Amino acid sequence: MPVYVNARFLTQPITGVQRYATEISLHLKKMVPWTKFITPGNIVHRYIAEILDAKPVGRFSGYLWEQIELPKYLKGFGSPLLINLANTAPLFYKEQIVTIHDVAFLRNPLWFSKKFCYYYKLLIPRIARKSLKVVTVSKFSKKEIVNLMDIDERKIKVIYNAVSSEFVSMAKNGLPNEYGKYILAVSSLDPRKNFKNLILAFGRLKLQDTKLIIVGSGNRVFADEGLREVASFRNDIVFVNDTVDDELLTGLYKNAICFVYPSLYEGFGLPPLEAMACGCPTVVSNAASLPEVCGDAAYYVDPHDVDSIADGMRKVLTDDDLRRSLIKKGLERVNFFSWERSAREFLRVFEEVLKS
Repeated sequence: MPVYVNARFLTQPITGVQRYATEISLHLKKMVPWTKFITPGNIVHRYIAEILDAKPVGRFSGYLWEQIELPKYLKGFGSPLLINLANTAPLFYKEQIVTIHDVAFLRNPLWFSKKFCYYYKLLIPRIARKSLKVVTVSKFSKKEIVNLMDIDERKIKVIYNAVSSEFVSMAKNGLPNEYGKYILAVSSLDPRKNFKNLILAFGRLKLQDTKLIIVGSGNRVFADEGLREVASFRNDIVFVNDTVDDELLTGLYKNAICFVYPSLYEGFGLPPLEAMACGCPTVVSNAASLPEVCGDAAYYVDPHDVDSIADGMRKVLTDDDLRRSLIKKGLERVNFFSWERSAREFLRVFEEVLKS
């Protein structure tokens, strides 16, 4: 009996969660060609869907599709094993593995809309307890799931993110720079990403002819509505929508003089690794999973302290020895992670489930 993958992520904008789901799926498709990918009809990423030979099923989309039409379809095939890669999964389906990237909605509900928090609090812990296995993306997230959801740690497997080989290849090319000299930040415009403190810290640097480029967009679930207002009086802060393609994003990383990621909470935190892969010295917060992911290849700051963020950026921008060291260590750190290795670990997880 083939294994099925919940490919609802093909209908969603790309963030770290969807990047993980896409890369794991592409590698699983190569390793286990008979894996089946099932999706709602409102596919956004059609090229990826074609590679995966994803099958659109049902008339609904979003949560309704996932909770009603997906399990109904699978039960028609004898309830095979279902792999869920993007946090959510059918509540009333037993034969499944769920990937939970983080539990920020439990750690600090104020970062999200009330509707989103209510739904996730109701759904995710129940799905985790019912699922055969839970996968997460860092040891930090595993500890959070155990502590906040009361899940047996023996049921949880850590499988890391990585940077795609195509991304690394593009970083070796000469890519155009339309912004001049700039510091870069990349993420969704989510309050926990802490961009308000970043903007305040950037203001304290009083840099000449240097911009702050923020790549990201928000939605009503967790957008930081006041963020643009904080920056509205400055002409050296530029917001770029996160629908940029990988080549443009790679160019932004590669041409930046520094990458800053002052996040308050991350299950993994992929953008710092992407910056490192492009040879960009990286400043990150000393919170959550980031020390686990970045190791000694980043300069750490206190995300709650604007002066600490400003001092970290100033240090990386002015200390040439530190910059060279961070660039070298960053390029080495990226090699610690591999999508192929992560997919093989995922394969072992569901093979173990199928044998039990």
